[in-house]
Amino acid sequence: MAIGSKELTPVELDTFEDSRLAEELRKAKEELFNLRFQSATGQLESHGRLRAVKRDIARIYTIVRERELGIRATPAPVEVAPAAEPAPKKTRKAKAAPAEEAPVAETTEEAK
Repeated sequence: MAIGSKELTPVELDTFEDSRLAEELRKAKEELFNLRFQSATGQLESHGRLRAVKRDIARIYTIVRERELGIRATPAPVEVAPAAEPAPKKTRKAKAAPAEEAPVAETTEEAK
């Protein structure tokens, strides 16, 4: 592959999960939009980048479609073993309302 992103080779895309592919597709479409905007305003420096991004988008769509048809296998989700449990966060507790005081025995005049 002479033109295009070196990081988005088909071999590399095969290892991505569907959610990651969708994220890469979103990024590529956003970049294409920005490049088209730069081209329209005359600020685009690398015209070849437009072609490369379009090819990246096509590559991603091809991988997604081949997975739908069963031509390519979807990678098994990698289970990440949790490292150590993080220490519980120390938070300030709200001050408890003062405990209700025990009712004071009222002295009545009648008891005398």
